[in-house]
Amino acid sequence: MTDVTANPAASNAAPAPYDATAKQKAQAKTARIPIKIVPIEKLKKPDWIRVKAATGNSRFYEIKQILREHNLHTVCEEASCPNIGECFGKGTATFMIMGDKCTRRCPFCDVGHGRPDPLDPEEPGNLARTIAALKLKYVVITSVDRDDLRDGGAAHFVECIQKTRELSPETRIEILTPDFRGRLDRAIGILNAAPPDVMNHNLETVPRLYKEARPGSDYAHSLKLLKDFKALHPDVATKSGLMVGLGETEEEILQVMRDLREHNVDMLTIGQYLQPSEHHLPVRAYVHPDTFKMYEEEAYKMGFTHAAVGAMVRSSYHADVQAHDAGVV
Repeated sequence: MTDVTANPAASNAAPAPYDATAKQKAQAKTARIPIKIVPIEKLKKPDWIRVKAATGNSRFYEIKQILREHNLHTVCEEASCPNIGECFGKGTATFMIMGDKCTRRCPFCDVGHGRPDPLDPEEPGNLARTIAALKLKYVVITSVDRDDLRDGGAAHFVECIQKTRELSPETRIEILTPDFRGRLDRAIGILNAAPPDVMNHNLETVPRLYKEARPGSDYAHSLKLLKDFKALHPDVATKSGLMVGLGETEEEILQVMRDLREHNVDMLTIGQYLQPSEHHLPVRAYVHPDTFKMYEEEAYKMGFTHAAVGAMVRSSYHADVQAHDAGVV
C-alpha cells in the first residue's frame, strides 16, 4: 500500500523528458502530480471483498472481440474494474468514448493519462452498430476527460446518443460525464440536443479529499453541473457516485449525500475504493457491510429514488437494474 503527502518538489523540479502522446499508467501517470505516494503497510482485504471471475460459458471473450473489431474502449478495461468478468460475462459493458487517454491524472483512477488523439468521427457509428449487434436494452456511455476540447466532448456525446437511438430506438442510454471544467454552460447547452435517459456525474469523494484525490476538479462545480442539467431536464434522472475507504468520515459521506439531494440528484451509488496499483492512493479503510447498509437506509430517508450501496458497487454496475428500480425503465 502507499501513503500520500504533499510533494512540493514534484511541482518545482524539471520533469524528465517523455512522450506526451503515449498513454501513461500507474507510476508514469502519478509521478507528475504534486502528491507523493510512498509505501506503507498494506491492509488485508476482508472476506466481504469478493470478485466474480468470468466463466467458461460466459460472453466475456465474445464481448472483448467485438469491442476490438469496432475500435471501441470500455471503462471496465481501462479502469481495471473488479466486476469486469461478471459484466462482460452477462454481455454488458460501459463504453468509453473519445479515446483511452485522459487529460487528468487522478491518483485513484487507473485510466491512462496522455495527450489525447483527435476525435474519431467514425466512433459514434461504430458504437451504435455495436450496441445494435449486441441487442443491448440499456447502455452506459462514459468518457475520459477532454480538457483539450472547447466543449469538453459534449457534442461527441450527443452524436453517440443520436446514432444509437437511430439504430436502437428502444435502448435506454445513461451517460457518465466528466465535469466539463471551464466550459460547463457550453456543454450543458450542447447536451440539450439529445438528453440521455439518465445523467450521471460522479462526485467520487468528500470535498476535504478533493485536492488529494481529484486534482483539477472542484466539488461545488460538480454539484452545479448536476443541478443545472436537472433544472433544464426535470424528467431526466440524475445520478452520482462515491468511493469510500480513502480516509473520509461517515459524517462527511452523509453530508455529501445531503448536498446531492439539495442539488436535486435522484440516484446514488457508493462502493469500496480498491487500489489499482501501489502507485495509486492507498486504501485507508475497508468499510464494513453494516456501514454500507446504514448509508443505504439514510439515502432512502433523504429521498433518493434509488441507492446502490455495497463494497463491490460501481457507478455503472448493474446500471440497468438501478435505472429500473428508480422507475427509469
